[in-house]
This record gives sequence, C-alpha cells and structure tokens, in this order.
Amino acid sequence: MTRRIWTDKPLEGRRVVLGVTGSISCYKAADAASKLTQAGALVDVILTESAQMFVTPLTFRALTQRPVFTDMYDPQSPFAEEHIALARAADAMLIAPASATTIARLAHGMADDMVALTYLATTAPVIVAPAMDAQMWAHAAVVANVATIRERGATIVGPAEGRLASGHVGLGRLVETETLVGAVRAAIGVSGDLAGRHIVVSAGGTHEPLDPVRYLGNRSSGKMGVAIAEAARDRGARVTLVCGPIALPTPYGIDRIDVKTTADMGDAVRFVTEGCDALIMAAAPADFRPASTSDQKIKRTGEGLTMDLIPNADIIASATGSFVKVGFAAETQHVREHATEKIAKKGLDFIVANDVTAPSAGFAHDTNQVTIIDEGGRTEDLPLMSKYEVGHRILDRVAAIIATR
Repeated sequence: MTRRIWTDKPLEGRRVVLGVTGSISCYKAADAASKLTQAGALVDVILTESAQMFVTPLTFRALTQRPVFTDMYDPQSPFAEEHIALARAADAMLIAPASATTIARLAHGMADDMVALTYLATTAPVIVAPAMDAQMWAHAAVVANVATIRERGATIVGPAEGRLASGHVGLGRLVETETLVGAVRAAIGVSGDLAGRHIVVSAGGTHEPLDPVRYLGNRSSGKMGVAIAEAARDRGARVTLVCGPIALPTPYGIDRIDVKTTADMGDAVRFVTEGCDALIMAAAPADFRPASTSDQKIKRTGEGLTMDLIPNADIIASATGSFVKVGFAAETQHVREHATEKIAKKGLDFIVANDVTAPSAGFAHDTNQVTIIDEGGRTEDLPLMSKYEVGHRILDRVAAIIATR
C-alpha cells in the first residue's frame, strides 16, 4: 500500500458527490459543501428539482468553485453521461438532506432524477442523512425503505432530535455539519492502513477531588488526543477515546468513555486495551491526588491550608499486553532528557515530547511542535503543525510497528 502524505486537510484530493434533495434543511447542505471543500475535497453537487425550490445552484457553485449538476439530460454538459462520470470519479457520495421521496427512490432502484441515478451507478461508499417530519420518519414505509438501503450498504447518519420545521419537537432533523463531514471522512478511510485495527487513545486531564466543589487538575484541553483519534478513524481504525473532563464533542464514528479521576482513567484503559493494537496515551492524568477528601466544602478561615498529596498509579507503565505503547511527555525544561528517561521506565515503543511553554504549542492550542523519540534513542523533530498532522505522524510509526508484529 502506498503511504499517503497527510496534511491538515483530511480530504485533500478526494472526490465527494453531494446530493441535495428537497427539504428546508438544505441550508445545512450548503454548509456541508463549504466544510467539505475546506477539508480539501473536490465537491460535485447535484440538486434535485425540489432542492432548487429551497436553494440555488449559484450558492453551491460559489462555495465549491465547481459546476453544479441539476439535469441528467443537459446537452451542454462536458460529460456524455454526467451521472456515470460523477459516480465513477467519486470517493464517497453524501445525500444530505435525504427526503422521504429520495429514500424511496433509492430503495426501489428508481432512476428518474440525477441523485438517484448517480446512487445506482456508483461503487463508492454512500452516506444518507435523512431529514423529514418525525411522523414521516416513523412511518412503516420509510422504516422499511431505510432498512433496505442500509442492508445494501448505505450508511445512515441521523436523523437528530430537536425542533422541526413544523414547530414540533421530535426525531427528524438533519444532523449537524460536523457529523456529515465526519461520516464522509470515516467512509473514505475505511480501507486505510489501520483498517481492522483497534486503537485506544486517551485525552485531556483528570480531576482529583479535594471537596465537593474543588479539585486538582491541569490545563490539558484534550485537543491532541481527539486529533489523534480522528486521524486513526480516517485511516480505518476502530477507535476508543478515553477522556477526562473536556469540553470537546465526540467525533463521528469514535467510541468515547468519559472519566474523572486518574484511577477512573486507569480502570477504563485497562478494560478497553484488552486485545487492542495500540495505546496512545495523549492524556495528562494527574500525578498526585489529595490524601484525603472532605465530604463538605472546605470553608475559608483566613488562614493557610496544608494539603498532603499521594502519587497516582502510572497508567501506561502499568498497562500490559502486546499492543504498541506510545507515551507523551509534556515538559517545561530539559524536554528530551526527561522524555527519554520515560521510555524504558514505562516500557514504551516511543514517546512524543513537547515543551508546553513554547508559543502555539502544548495545551489548548490547535497546533503542536513535538519531538518523537523511539526506544533506541533516535529522535525526529517535527515542525509546528496542526495537531491532526502530528497525529498522523504518530500513526505512521504505529502502523509500521503493528505491521512487524
């Protein structure tokens, strides 16, 4: 398999066909077209006649900088058969929003509009994102049609629950753009170099309670761990993300376990690493916890407070198994020396070290600048790059080690 060079645009060079059908949620399709384009995809938009009642082709042409297709019989088209050309070129097809009418067309193999026609002609993975009234979504005919296209290989994403165009609240909303883009990325990555592998990633800091109100913690945002998890998903892996208390949403297609304390994280990691292929410990679990915790809020007395701290167990050092073990070293001085000491001590295959005081690197930033050090002491200094790109550089090494075991 040719190694792909990953950038901060996860869909760079990929062809995505976006089929838009008649629904008030067409405005979200415009956002999806924009976000897919920003992710590097070449987006070919097909609008049904009903979709054009809500949005115009010009909207999508402006967002994608590409032609928009509305007529499968267009005599001015550069393609002899547009639907075949688009279907063959596609790396993925996303139909969003998918109306009840379009889902029926797909289920029954109809070819009377260009979205359905392209669906029939493509061998690329297809993601269908329904949007309709809750009562329509619950109707037996729709349920049967959705089951049919799912059995034939389509991935059904949503619908979400919330306020509908009718003013009622229920299941029927088109899912958010981030979910649509994540589903496309996951579908395209299904045959990647980590397909069939289980990667466990930890993210964020932990909270060690002092009383019901206060805790000891750190500044870790979880962004590095979440970026690694997304990168692993985009390469076809099954990913389990073990998170301390973080404010980040769960990326599409990733299993997430939320924990609070270092002990909780250790328990979760031991459970999910059974039979896994790699553990990437990007979290920053607290090294210490209070020796005692108050059942009630500790009141201000005007005097100082003395606290005894005891060490927490080292999660990755105590992790056992034949899986690849990757550690992180967030340091403020003597970065390489401190990181190198941890490799043998923790039984790591390699460690990722960074100076968290460096500009635009470390906690809470979207970028990072790291040094990768392997068990033989060899080092690789990476320039400042997005945390997603750092994740792929880590996974390049993980994939290579897995291949030798």
